[in-house]
Amino acid sequence: MERVHIKEAFEKKAGTKVKLAGWVHEIRALGKISFLILRDITGRMQTVAFKGETPEKEFEKIGKINRESVVEIEGVVKDSKQALGGKELGIAKIEVLNMAEEQLPIDVSDFSKTELPKRLDYRFLDLHRERTQAIFKVQSTIMAAFREYMTTKQKALEAAFPSLIGASSEGGTDVFKVKYFEKEAFLSQSCQLYKQMLACSMEKVFTIFTCWRAEKHNTVRHLNECRQMDFEMAFADDKTVMAIMGECVQYIISKVLELNKKDIELLDVKLKVPEIKYLTFEEVSKIMKKEKIHVGADDLSGEAEEKLGELYPDTIVFVHDWPLSGKPFYIMPKDGKADAKLSNGFDAIYLGMEITSGGQRIHIPELLIKRLKAKGLKPESFKDYVDSFRFGAPPHAGWGIGLERLTMLILGLKNIREAVFFPRDRERLMP
Repeated sequence: MERVHIKEAFEKKAGTKVKLAGWVHEIRALGKISFLILRDITGRMQTVAFKGETPEKEFEKIGKINRESVVEIEGVVKDSKQALGGKELGIAKIEVLNMAEEQLPIDVSDFSKTELPKRLDYRFLDLHRERTQAIFKVQSTIMAAFREYMTTKQKALEAAFPSLIGASSEGGTDVFKVKYFEKEAFLSQSCQLYKQMLACSMEKVFTIFTCWRAEKHNTVRHLNECRQMDFEMAFADDKTVMAIMGECVQYIISKVLELNKKDIELLDVKLKVPEIKYLTFEEVSKIMKKEKIHVGADDLSGEAEEKLGELYPDTIVFVHDWPLSGKPFYIMPKDGKADAKLSNGFDAIYLGMEITSGGQRIHIPELLIKRLKAKGLKPESFKDYVDSFRFGAPPHAGWGIGLERLTMLILGLKNIREAVFFPRDRERLMP
């Protein structure tokens, strides 16, 4: 007999023989009757054994099984008004595939009060929790919806980019250095330079890329290893890609609402497809001044982002015409002038936090060299990148959305580490 999932078992008629396999969620041994709640990735089902009716050898096994053990159960589907879902499985045979130790190191119930650091120490066990699984079911939908939107709506090419690079892709110092044979190399902070070079020949490209950042922070919104959903497009400016990004996030949220209803309900999330709003950096600065919230000369504070979330709930707020001094060297200055005060760069704020930075890129080598020097960088360290624009590079623009941060925000998680299977931060390298 082949195994079926619990969801399929609920669809069977009473009297049907099935084989289930999963984890022991709960056991109640009441003398002449024993209940075992079985769990698999599709849900839970009550299984039941009766003394004198169930084979004695099988009946005696049940009381000796520890929670979270892996078992295989054969039996008959029965109608039951008392059981969850209106059906249960009468146990005919039970086999323990792997007995869990009696004392679990963490509470794996959905009402667990175990603190997050300890849960992460035993992440392999924490992933048994339905609440934890719900987070990653939603995240899986986010990635699938991003790919679907890019391939079907934008006709973009999915690309894979190198993680080992010879120079800092962002031009900063917060990089992890590695030994690459006889040379020094770095773990990539982003795929920025490579996706630009590819867009300049294949027009529309996207990727889900792993980034490493050696920033010594310990916050609930930052990671040292994260994933970005990146997009780059030729013959486009900042306004073009802002519109695409807004539509992309709306598509992702609509898919989560469609495909993850039970997960959202379990996580007690109130989610809506967001609206879109555009504000200049100057307009945001004036709003924050009225609200008595500090805004830097070329950056928004976390408090300012939170206030935008309050003022414009369920809205993606694009803050554009960003001061050039606050953007990376590759962002196009306003009107293509090296001494411009503003740029064709933007940030997107959603639910009180930045989810992306993007903008039009510089495709003129001479201007790019000027901007590298203005940022205190050596153009020779970026020679391959600069040279790629000398042979027919069109205007282009793009953005990147943090996968874990978007997951964290739409699910209302308190710590971004909850949105990573195995998080990497300044203190954690295992498991």
